[in-house]
Amino acid sequence: MKAVLVTGANGGMGSAVTNLLQAQGFRVFALDITAGEARENVVPIVADITSEESVQKAFWQVQTQTDSLYAILHFAGVYMLDSLVEMETEAFRRIWDINLQGAYLINKIFLPLLRTDSRILITTSELAPLDPLPFTGIYAVTKAALDKYAYSLRMELQILNIRVSVLRAGAVGTAMLGASTAALDRFCENTKLYACNAKRFRAIVNRVEARHIPPEKLAKKAMKILNKRCPSFHYSINRNPLLLLLNCLPKRLQLWAIRLI
Repeated sequence: MKAVLVTGANGGMGSAVTNLLQAQGFRVFALDITAGEARENVVPIVADITSEESVQKAFWQVQTQTDSLYAILHFAGVYMLDSLVEMETEAFRRIWDINLQGAYLINKIFLPLLRTDSRILITTSELAPLDPLPFTGIYAVTKAALDKYAYSLRMELQILNIRVSVLRAGAVGTAMLGASTAALDRFCENTKLYACNAKRFRAIVNRVEARHIPPEKLAKKAMKILNKRCPSFHYSINRNPLLLLLNCLPKRLQLWAIRLI
């Protein structure tokens, strides 16, 4: 039985992937900051991915139960919407710690359990290769950095015959959508520089996020990637046509369109 590690396993995407992996006969080490339910072939692991000490303890716990992992699937992450010139410094640091450093620590510390032809799948965002909309910048920048980190990791680990891929997901119907709405509400209430624009921006965000998919669909996509003999570097799901259209424009026209809106 192949063993896999899933981060963010109690979230909407991570939970859907964990359930599908279990159904497909994998043994899943389900890692999250809160304890999940132990069940057949699902082993909950509690860890804070921003803490090297916590991740190291999680590694020791997994190591006592298996000497190899077929795959690491990254679904831990946070969404944040704020102004780059108004957000709190601690919030700026936190999103970097979770969205980028967390993946770095997991991959570095769990590497000894990966074998030839093991896989690492990192969930980034459809925004990663795109130019971000106003106030989504901090989220988009961390996901773009994560995407570039994943490519750099692929370049290195291919020498060890370990395959790294990214899944650039668009809006998925999880609690993160509710979190994004709450973040937008807080921003609209607290911003002092963009009071008028914030209300208009909310309407745009609502239109973008209305086109979301269930997490089970994303789980099936992740499983297909995992089962590919030679997976490509990047895969996308639920790309938003409005964002793609905007990014087809020259940057000068993109800036003009945003100012106009």
